[in-house]
Amino acid sequence: MERLVILGSGPAGCAAAIYAARAGLKPLILAGMQPGGLLTQTNHVENYPGFPDGTTGFDLTDAMARQAQRFGTTLKFQAATKLAFSPHNNRILLDDGTELVAESVVLALGSRHRLGLPDEKQFLGKGLSYCATCDGAFFRNQSVAVIGGGDMALEEALALTAFASEVHVIHRREAFSATKILADRVLAEPKIRIHWNCLPLGLEATETGRVAGVRIQSTTSSEETLVSCTGVFVAVGVLPNTELLEGTGILLDEQGYIKLRDAARSLTNLQGVFAAGDCADPTYRQAIVAAGMGAKAGMDAVHFLSETDNQPGQK
Repeated sequence: MERLVILGSGPAGCAAAIYAARAGLKPLILAGMQPGGLLTQTNHVENYPGFPDGTTGFDLTDAMARQAQRFGTTLKFQAATKLAFSPHNNRILLDDGTELVAESVVLALGSRHRLGLPDEKQFLGKGLSYCATCDGAFFRNQSVAVIGGGDMALEEALALTAFASEVHVIHRREAFSATKILADRVLAEPKIRIHWNCLPLGLEATETGRVAGVRIQSTTSSEETLVSCTGVFVAVGVLPNTELLEGTGILLDEQGYIKLRDAARSLTNLQGVFAAGDCADPTYRQAIVAAGMGAKAGMDAVHFLSETDNQPGQK
């Protein structure tokens, strides 16, 4: 019987573990399919307090995980495949077929990239990517395109200027939704060309099935054009990783985010099950917010288990 199992090893999961471990719970983190979460794909994090010169997403989450382990957290690079929640008897089936039982659970499941093109899956590994940090070097001195207009898209575009000969940013509106500092940098970058008010229709392929360009349509004139490029980076937002929760009794909103009983707490509708980070945050989806939510979840779990320990017959 584990006292606390945390699903997810991004900022929310690691912060929950740090607080719970310092209280003596010896939590177990299941790192999941993407250890560190989406933040590991961010090339430069400059808005996380304490890093005046910035840091990488990988370095930040790695430091958080090591800090959690220092206080007694166990980290397993495994993913849950099935969950069954019951007070003080939560069952977690792992991808190797083994089962864990936990008195309490923190859901820090994170999020994943939203699909932006109808045919993009067939081009994965053939010129289509979701991560400029991971794949930008493969497109050195080539023309690439980024789809999106938020912070994620503009960060990708700026990162790609270190490798690509030109970067096309395709955005469906006439102004970016990104923060002003990122928008100003993109607009001032000579390698970046903006395609305003344009929707991506699909990808063109070479004879070998690799990306040859992206077809776009103007939302103002309906004119269709082809942006020739060898790489396309999709950055149109994220979706919460909550499919695992279907049928478990955890309440989700219409977008699939975990509903919290109280915006100031991490409590879900089920006793002893807490949630933190992007999977429960449809509004901000920032590393610093996820870490704060994780800290609350860790403290809420400590409080829940402390109450349990003080009630004979409840364990």
